[in-house]
Amino acid sequence: MKFNSLKIGNLISRLPIIQGGMGIGVSASNLAAAVANAGGIGIISAAQLGFNDANFEKDTLKANLEALKRHINIAKSKAPNGIIGINAMVASNHYAEHIKAAIDSGIDLIISGAGLPTMLPKIVKGSNVKIAPIVSSLKAAKVILKLWDKHDNVAPDLIVVEGPKAGGHLGFKADEIDVANKNFDEIIVSIIEETKKYSQKYDKDIPVIVAGGVYDGYDIAKYLKLGASGVQMATRFVATEECDASIEFKNAYVNCKEDDISIVKSPVGMPGRAIKNKFVENTLLGKEKITKCYNCLIPCDPANTPYCISKALINSVKGNIDEGLIFCGENASRINKIVTVQELMDELENNLKNA
Repeated sequence: MKFNSLKIGNLISRLPIIQGGMGIGVSASNLAAAVANAGGIGIISAAQLGFNDANFEKDTLKANLEALKRHINIAKSKAPNGIIGINAMVASNHYAEHIKAAIDSGIDLIISGAGLPTMLPKIVKGSNVKIAPIVSSLKAAKVILKLWDKHDNVAPDLIVVEGPKAGGHLGFKADEIDVANKNFDEIIVSIIEETKKYSQKYDKDIPVIVAGGVYDGYDIAKYLKLGASGVQMATRFVATEECDASIEFKNAYVNCKEDDISIVKSPVGMPGRAIKNKFVENTLLGKEKITKCYNCLIPCDPANTPYCISKALINSVKGNIDEGLIFCGENASRINKIVTVQELMDELENNLKNA
């Protein structure tokens, strides 16, 4: 099928593909720059990005903010003509500080989920950065559109609709996942229609992007035909040479089977999708010993949490996968090899053209 470039105001991506943000450290400057250079939009996850810095244990916030600035600068220098964004979780501590650090570093786009980013327009006011909420339902879309309109007199530059097949934390309760799976196409169409009201009011295009379980160019074509302007993909980009995660993390994707992927419970009570391993098995047997709190998520209570999610994600991205949490999308088991980002983007484009 013929497809259009993805336009977000004055930002134009040749391919309608946004690489999803993956923390901790899975999508940093190397992956984001490679995607941007290949015609998509590269996203750096702002979650605990300073985990490799020498100062991380002593002053976590400072290490994270310095790392965020550094990775944005690296990505922008590697992809001077590309579009680089960040993914920032509303549920994270020091949310506003991370947003401001990204703006100071010249970020193009901020995508924000894990809660509704009600304060985002106020934080970015006076800048030219593009802002996009992540929603999982028509109700959430209506709430954020109405709030930004009423309190800030703005509309999003982009809306990401994330479905229940996504990796990591999901925007659904555990008992809602099956129903949402069946109704996801209807949810997308209804959000597109709702968004049109604000496009007309503010006289601007507001692209709607579909995320969660998007695997190939045929999936992209399906959502474009539904009326979406593009897709956000994360899982496919893990098994690339440029992904910032360890080879052990990447091989966990390559080697996993369909029944290895399960819904796990996060320390903050949210369901998430991950690869079953020794760590996941141990969390089901009882509480993991917590030696340090990284003060990462607002809802987390170290005294009662079953494990430290920061430590679990840091272990896995560094390659200690038996003691780490390996978040992944539902289709991770379909991946059977590691390729370059350019090879993946070429494959997706060819699929899309032939769909």
